[in-house]
Amino acid sequence: MKNKVVVVTGASGGVGRAVVRRLAARGATVALIARGTTGLGSAAVEAGAAGGAGLVYEADVSDYQQVREAAEQIERDVGPIDAWINVAFSSVFAPFPEITPEEFERATQVTYLGYVWGTRVALDLMRPRDRGTIVQAGSALAYRGIPLQAAYCGAKHAIKGFTESVRTELLGERSGIRITMVQLPALNTPQFSWVLSKLGRHPQPVPPIYDPEVAARALVFAAEHPERREYWVGGSTVATLLAQRIAPGLLDRYLARTGQESQQTKAQAPTGVANLWKPADEDDDYGAHGTFGHRSHAHSAQAWLSRHRRAALTLAGGAVVAVLARRRRS
Repeated sequence: MKNKVVVVTGASGGVGRAVVRRLAARGATVALIARGTTGLGSAAVEAGAAGGAGLVYEADVSDYQQVREAAEQIERDVGPIDAWINVAFSSVFAPFPEITPEEFERATQVTYLGYVWGTRVALDLMRPRDRGTIVQAGSALAYRGIPLQAAYCGAKHAIKGFTESVRTELLGERSGIRITMVQLPALNTPQFSWVLSKLGRHPQPVPPIYDPEVAARALVFAAEHPERREYWVGGSTVATLLAQRIAPGLLDRYLARTGQESQQTKAQAPTGVANLWKPADEDDDYGAHGTFGHRSHAHSAQAWLSRHRRAALTLAGGAVVAVLARRRRS
């Protein structure tokens, strides 16, 4: 990533904020796209402190024209975009019948169409050069829907299908542009404090919970190694996706019993903050981390193994050889 120009949507908070810091630490020039001016400004300062450069471009990703204008300005300011990482989203925590059509439409525009517009703009700019990388921040919920998150799960499923379609088109064209997707686990981000919630209690990520830096490491690695079509991050993600393949009906019944309770704490739901229609970090900086730091994991062994498969296989092979040699000597 050194000296590369990288766009990050949703850069003002949560996973996007952690991605900005990691890219900057690796010497990238990071173009930050989001709505919240306070969060964007703080993220840009952190990028500079990390050793890179952060430039702010305020835009609503649900609006294609705003995304297009921001991208064109980025290329005028700092040169051709090398990588584009889509992270931005918004959603509603509620049973499906309690989500209004307007709320569902807005969540879909931001979370799904935001990725579509980002991908479209990135491709338009990268195609004449026949090079570039697009990374989609996904979720285990791109494969497995859960209660109370119909809008988010629907959008993540749609992003997966959309990305697969674009990938096959690029392969058919023998394009030099690569697109990959990173399926993430539950993360300790501010979303559980600022996403619109109609629940009686404070929403929470389904444990086990990981720090946003776990996601950032995976997303930046994917930008550097886009030859793999998809990355899975976290043991819980792997377990969920495998269970969905093997016994989806059993998983339906399990989530029907546990899905709602596991997504709520005992605390009262926050009031007065929701980023669906306007940025929550317009005046306040929420940063990358949420309120579950006492329960979140800073590392994932599975994610490390996924990034270092060759080294892991080499170590495993060496261990097998050593065991066999010991047996022969005995």
